[in-house]
Amino acid sequence: MNGQSHFINLKLLKGFTLTVDHARIPVCSSTQRLLAFLALQGMPRSRAYVAGILWPDVTASRANANLRSSVWRAARTGHPIIDATARELALSKHITIDLHEAVARAHRLLDSSRPCDDILTMQTLADLSVDLLPEWPENDWMLIEQEQYRQLRLYALEAMTERLTSARRYGEAVAAGLAAVRTEPLRESAHRVLVKAHLAAGNRGAALHQFEQCRRILREELGLEPSTSLRDLVPLRAEHGAPSRLQPFST
Repeated sequence: MNGQSHFINLKLLKGFTLTVDHARIPVCSSTQRLLAFLALQGMPRSRAYVAGILWPDVTASRANANLRSSVWRAARTGHPIIDATARELALSKHITIDLHEAVARAHRLLDSSRPCDDILTMQTLADLSVDLLPEWPENDWMLIEQEQYRQLRLYALEAMTERLTSARRYGEAVAAGLAAVRTEPLRESAHRVLVKAHLAAGNRGAALHQFEQCRRILREELGLEPSTSLRDLVPLRAEHGAPSRLQPFST
């Protein structure tokens, strides 16, 4: 069967799903781990290396046997999802991977020299709003990959918020900013871009509410006050019950 004649898609964001021509393919847990690992590596890896990483708590011979079993089960799907040689393994180059696409869009959003109008979409927002395989058991190799994507998507969500604000797409900018704040409530930079989006839209009350929410969270969780750069956005905010005279933010 020619893999090029079928649309094979691997989803790793929010949860694991393998589909062929939009039909879901059942895959056992050990093969899921193998496919996810190869997808995250993005390059061929030696069989010994893969076996040692995926089964670190057993003997080398047992780990190699587990790997052979997982590769065999992958082949049993009837679709070319793993490129295997006697020494190396790689995910088939014909498979599309949602994580790779999301990472590419995130890097574009972070590159201020590149236009991004074509990726300021709900799909980009959806992909940047969810974690990498969040319900999988914790292990060293996955924790590193999860945290790396989490940090990338936070920066990308902030950049997306700023780009949408500049484009005067305020509702979408607020949605992206809220996604960043929801992911990491203690992240002041996420609150900052959200406050700016509210101010640009002329919603001073919403901006003040977001500032006060950030201040409360930082105080309660970290014993900190908002930074000067955030306070300067709302220099005439209400203090001790005084009326707020918050000024609009100019894009």
